[in-house]
Amino acid sequence: MRRSPIILLTVLGAMVVAGLATASAQNLTKTGTTAAPFLKIGVGSRAIGMGGAFTATADDITAIYWNPGGLAKLYSSEATFNHVRWLADVNLDFAAFATHIPEFGTLGAFVSVESMDEMEVRTTAQPEGTGERFTAGAMAIGISYARDLTDQFSIGFNAKYLNEHLWNMSASGVAIDIGTIYRIPILNEFRLAASISNFGTKMKLEGRDNLKIAQVGGGEGNLINTDIQLDAFELPLLFRVGVAADVVKDGEHRVTAAVDAVHPNDNTEYLNTGMEYAWNEIVFVRGGWKSLFERETEQHFTAGVGLHYRIVGDFKFMVDYAYQDWGRLKNVHYLTFGMRF
Repeated sequence: MRRSPIILLTVLGAMVVAGLATASAQNLTKTGTTAAPFLKIGVGSRAIGMGGAFTATADDITAIYWNPGGLAKLYSSEATFNHVRWLADVNLDFAAFATHIPEFGTLGAFVSVESMDEMEVRTTAQPEGTGERFTAGAMAIGISYARDLTDQFSIGFNAKYLNEHLWNMSASGVAIDIGTIYRIPILNEFRLAASISNFGTKMKLEGRDNLKIAQVGGGEGNLINTDIQLDAFELPLLFRVGVAADVVKDGEHRVTAAVDAVHPNDNTEYLNTGMEYAWNEIVFVRGGWKSLFERETEQHFTAGVGLHYRIVGDFKFMVDYAYQDWGRLKNVHYLTFGMRF
C-alpha cells in the first residue's frame, strides 16, 4: 500500500520523540508536584502482573489505560472491573466497556474512581479533632476510539474529564491520551508501541475552604474576608515506549516478553519488564519487575495469574489477580473481573 511508508515514518517519528523524552535524564525529581496522582495507578491485573510492561502488549480492554491504540485489536465486545486497595487505605475502582464496529473501529467508555474513608478534621488548636469529618477522592471519566489504519499499524485516543475533591474544595480538568502500535511479522509477532497519557489542562483546588476571615492592623475588629488563591498544578504526563514479542507460540503454549521505557514529568525515567505464559489462552502465569532504575523507588517484583474461560458460544469470563511488592510499604493486591462476548 502507498500509505505504508508514510504511516511507518509517522510511527517511527512518534517513537523517536518519546524516546528522546525518555533519554533526557533529570537531576532532580518533582515528586508530589502534579495534580490527580491517581492517574499513575495502573489498572488491570494482567498488566500489573507483567510489571506494567504493557504498552506494546495491550490487546484487551485495559489498553484504554496503557495504550489506547491496542483497542483496535479488540474485535468483539468486552467489559471489565478492576479493584485495588492501594497504599494508605486508598481504594481505586476502574470499570470500562468497549465494542468493535465493523468498518469504523472500536469505541469504548471508562470511569476510574479513587476513594478513601472519612477522616477527622484536626487543627493546631485542636490536634485531637474538631468533631468534624472530611472526605477526599478523585474521578476520571472518558471515551475511547481506536482503529487499524493498516494490517500492521493501529492508533487510538482517549478524551477524559477529571475531578478531585478535598472536603469543600474541588478541582477539574480535561486530558487526552494517544497511543500507537506497529506490528512486524517476525518472532511470531514483534510489536513496537508508543503512548502519551494525561496531556491536558492544569488543575487548581477552589471552594469555600479557600475563604478565610483575616485580621488586619493592630486594632480589634479589623476583619476582612480573604480568598486564598492556590497554585494550579500540571497533570502527571507519561511518555511510554514499548517493545514486545511472542517468543514462543506453538499450539497450546505462548510466551510473551515485553519491556517499556517510561518518562514521567514528575520523576526520573524507569523501565518496566515482564513476561506472560499462556496455556491454550485459558490459564496464564505472569511475572515482572516494575520501575527499574527509578530513583528511590519502592516498587519492585510483580506476579500474577489468570483464568479466561469460554462458558458458552462467544461468551468468555475472565478473572485475573496480581501481586505487587512495594518494599518498605504495604504490598498491593489487584483483582480484575471481565467478560468478552
